[in-house]
Amino acid sequence: MSMAAVRYCVLLLGLMAGRVSAQDACARLADLKLDGARIDSVTMSAGTDFPAVGQRLAVHAGPRCEVNVVATPTADSQIRFTLWLPLQQAWNGKYLQKGSGGWGGDVYTYALATPLGRGYATAVADDGHASDGTAHFMVGHPEKLIDFGYRAIHETSRLARPIIVAYYGAAEKKAYFVGCSDGGREALMQAQRYPDDFDGIVAGAPAAAWNELMAGFVWNERAMSSADGKPVLTATKLGLLQAAALRSCDAMDGLRDGLIDDPRRCLFDPETLLCKAIDSDKCLTRAQVDAVKKVYGGPVDPVTGARIHPGLETGTEADPFGWRTWLLGGDQAKFGNSHFGDAVYQGAPWNWRSSDLHGDLVLARSRASALDATNPDLREFRAHGGKLLLFHGWGDAALPPRGTIEYVEDVRRFMEAHGGPGDIDDFARLFMAPGMGHCWGGPGATSFGNEEVPAPGLVQDADHDIVMALDRWVEHGQAPGRIVATRTGTAPMTRPLCVYPAVARYSGKGSSDDAANFSCVAPP
Repeated sequence: MSMAAVRYCVLLLGLMAGRVSAQDACARLADLKLDGARIDSVTMSAGTDFPAVGQRLAVHAGPRCEVNVVATPTADSQIRFTLWLPLQQAWNGKYLQKGSGGWGGDVYTYALATPLGRGYATAVADDGHASDGTAHFMVGHPEKLIDFGYRAIHETSRLARPIIVAYYGAAEKKAYFVGCSDGGREALMQAQRYPDDFDGIVAGAPAAAWNELMAGFVWNERAMSSADGKPVLTATKLGLLQAAALRSCDAMDGLRDGLIDDPRRCLFDPETLLCKAIDSDKCLTRAQVDAVKKVYGGPVDPVTGARIHPGLETGTEADPFGWRTWLLGGDQAKFGNSHFGDAVYQGAPWNWRSSDLHGDLVLARSRASALDATNPDLREFRAHGGKLLLFHGWGDAALPPRGTIEYVEDVRRFMEAHGGPGDIDDFARLFMAPGMGHCWGGPGATSFGNEEVPAPGLVQDADHDIVMALDRWVEHGQAPGRIVATRTGTAPMTRPLCVYPAVARYSGKGSSDDAANFSCVAPP
C-alpha cells in the first residue's frame, strides 16, 4: 500500500461520516450547470505523489475533490482548468488561484499541492490552449490571444466560485491570486482589469510590458550572436564578468558577501576587461564588451533613440540559470522570435536578424496589446480593499528587475496625479531580492514562499512566506514591513527583504548570516 493510501485510510477511520458526505458532495458536482462552461470530470482523490524532477521538489498533495472544467467564453475558446477542493473539515474557507508561466498551455497541478496542504480551495488554468512552448496557437486565433492575455484567468476565477459554493454550501470568505513571470503578468492583469476578483494578489517578476520585453529579447539575441551565427560570449567569460562586477560593487553595502544589494548603484564598466592584445579567458574582446553593454543598457528604438525597456543587471551573470540559460542557451530568443513571428506577424515571414525593431514594436503594440499589463490605474482595486505584494530578484536574467520598479513608480505617480495619496504602501508593496534569479534560485537568500513547494526545514509563517504575509495583511490588516528570506544548502543564511525602496543593512554585530542582525533603512 502506498503512503498516500495509508494516509487516506487513517483519515477515513477518524472521519468516516464526513468522508461519505464529502464524496457525495463531490460526485454531485458532475451535474452542476455552469454559464459558458462544462464540468469535464469530477474525481474524489486519495492523494497524489509528485516525484522530484530536475529542480522540482517531491511533494504529496492530499485528499481532495478534483474538478476539471472546460470554459468556452467564445466560439474559438477552450480554457481548461483544474480546481482542487480540500475535504470539508480541512477547508480554511478561502480560495487561491495560481498563475501559469511561459506561454502557458498546461494545467500545472504541481503548483496546487502547497495551497491545498494549507487548506485552500485552489485552481490553475492552461490559459486557453495546449502549447508546444511557442505562441503558434495564436496564429489565426485572435480569441486565443485574448484568452492567454487575460480572459482565461478571469474565467477560471469566475467559474470556480459557484463550484466552491456547490461543494461546501458556502462561498469563500477571501480569495487570492499568486503568480510569477507570466503568472506575475496575469496577477497584475487581475488587479487592473478585474479589481473585484481577488482580495489579495502576489505578482512575482511580472512580465508586465510584454511587447517591450519581447523586443528586448530580440535585442539581446542580436547582441549575443555574431554574423557567422556563433555566440559572442562563452560561459567562461560570464564567470570573468561576474567576478569583476563583484570586485567592483560587492562591498558597496558595507558587507562583502558575494551579493550586490542594489545593482543600480554599481558603476562597473566592462571596458575594464577589454583585451589589450589577443583574446584569452582573462579578458573580453571588443565585440564581447559591446555585446555586454547592450544587454546591460537595454533595447533602444533605432528610429526614436528612446529606451524601449530596461536591461539586465550585473552581479549574477555566471549563475547556472542566469545568462547561461536565458542568453547563451537561447531561452530569451525562443520567446522573442515566437512572439513576433506568431503573435504579431501571424506566421508571415519575419527574421529576427534583419527585422525593423521599431516597426515590429509599433505593430506589436497594435496587434498584441491584450498581452500588456502596464495600466497603473489601480484605484478600483485599492477601493475594493485589495492588497498587492510584488517581488523581483535583482539577478533575474529573464525579466529585467527595473521593469517592475518602473511599474510600481508608475502606479505611485498615477495615484498621486488622480487625487489619491502618492504613498501606495497601504495597498501595494514591492520586495527586491538581492542575488535571486528568475522567480527563485540564485546565490542569495531566495526562499520566502515564492517557490511552488517550500524546501524541507524552511520556516513557514507570515514573517517568512510572502503568501502567508499577504493572507495576514488581508485578514488582519498587518502589512508586511519586511519578509525574511532563506538560503538553504551548504551555506545557509537568512536575510530580510525590505519594502522598496528600503534596503537591508548589517548592524555590524553578530552573524551576517542571520536576518536578525539587519535592519531596513532608506537607500543611499
